[in-house]
Amino acid sequence: MNDTEFHNLADLALQALEDGIDESGADIEPETTGNVLTLEFENRSQIVINRQEPLHELWLASKSGGYHFKFDGTEWRCTRSGEEFFALVKRECSLHAGEPVEW
Repeated sequence: MNDTEFHNLADLALQALEDGIDESGADIEPETTGNVLTLEFENRSQIVINRQEPLHELWLASKSGGYHFKFDGTEWRCTRSGEEFFALVKRECSLHAGEPVEW
C-alpha cells in the first residue's frame, strides 16, 4: 500500500466512524484536528484516534489502553488481538459512555 491508498482508506474509516457515532444518538463529540480524531464523552473522557502514516496504521488511545490497526485488504484489524476496528471502537465507546453504543 502506498501513502495515497493509506490516506484514502483511513479517510473512509474515520468518516464511517463519525457517521456511525451520529447515527448512534450517543452523547459523543467527535473533533478532527489534522490527522487526529478525538471522541469526547459527557464525562469528559476521551478516545483519540490518529494516523501513523510511516507505518500505514491507525492508532487508538483509550482509558483501557492503546491499539494499533493495520488494513488487511478487507478491513482494519488490531495488530495484537486481530479484533476489527469498528467492533473495538464500539466497545471502547460503550465503556466511556457507560451505556451500550451501537450503530
